[in-house]
Amino acid sequence: MRVGIAGYGVVGKTRHRSIEANTSYQVTAISESNEHTRTSIPQGLEVHNDYKSLIESAQIDIIFISLPNQFAAEATCLSLQKGLHVFCEKPPARTHAELLEVQKQSCKFSDLKLMYGFNHRFHLSVEEANSIIKSNSLGRIINMKGVYGKSQMISFNQTDWRTNREASGGGILLDQGIHMLDLIRYLSGENFTQIFSFIDNAFWNFDVEDNAYVLMKSPAGIVAQLHSSATQWRHVFNLEITLERGSLILGGLLTGSKSYGDETLTVITSDPAKDNGLPRESTSKYNEDVSWDNEIKYFANSLAKNTSIERGSIHDALETMKLIEIIYKADPIWKEKYYK
Repeated sequence: MRVGIAGYGVVGKTRHRSIEANTSYQVTAISESNEHTRTSIPQGLEVHNDYKSLIESAQIDIIFISLPNQFAAEATCLSLQKGLHVFCEKPPARTHAELLEVQKQSCKFSDLKLMYGFNHRFHLSVEEANSIIKSNSLGRIINMKGVYGKSQMISFNQTDWRTNREASGGGILLDQGIHMLDLIRYLSGENFTQIFSFIDNAFWNFDVEDNAYVLMKSPAGIVAQLHSSATQWRHVFNLEITLERGSLILGGLLTGSKSYGDETLTVITSDPAKDNGLPRESTSKYNEDVSWDNEIKYFANSLAKNTSIERGSIHDALETMKLIEIIYKADPIWKEKYYK
């Protein structure tokens, strides 16, 4: 299988390394619009200045799309029309409406695989938490509280399109908070229908949000809270899941920036009648980020065995994008300003 990579920034490079390390695929062509970044493309590969040229003329079977938000949906549609299997990074589009167009194309080409890079699902702490929840050893979920924040709208040498609504479609919620929303949906197995929010630009003064405060409830009664922030001066990832007989606390995250602290999972086993608010707990620390490799292996296995994509499917992407749009519109001031 021959692979093309559209966009050769940090994520494109990371995917390249993981593809070579974990599959028999051959990366043969790369597109990159930035002249300086193109100099980092390894020798011997076919180089294109834009993704449309890559999709149209490169002899490839699979495409990995790591482009700015404004191009993701179109690049995915063009790739499916060209007969390519597609792996696209998050967010899958700028809006839910854009992604509905992708769904139409994916239905026409049902023999092609389409997967979205909700990478956090493949972190070991998340996989272990999911296993405990599915085992029902701590009972059903009662509530969830997530905080995911960084100190700037633009960090880690990112380009500035993320602060432009036309290019990005949204701010910190769509760029980073989407991971936490996806995890809340993934681990609970629920779609949340009652939504309250405050969407704010408290500090950075762009036309996209730098903070989103969200309160949600599912049909099964699970209540979830989320704070997605670009004014979190100390970077933080924390997800607390309260169940009937205990809690799971996911703290820290292994990332390329190393700025979110140690990745841990704390398992709390509760017996209110005996532990007087001091339950038994144990903490596991994860020293290796295998999420990128395991995600690639999952995608490659789906192609090899022709199994359906269950983790990062078009359905997952649609539901999460729909949820984000509802969250934006649940704030009446934000809705009036941007969704007339």
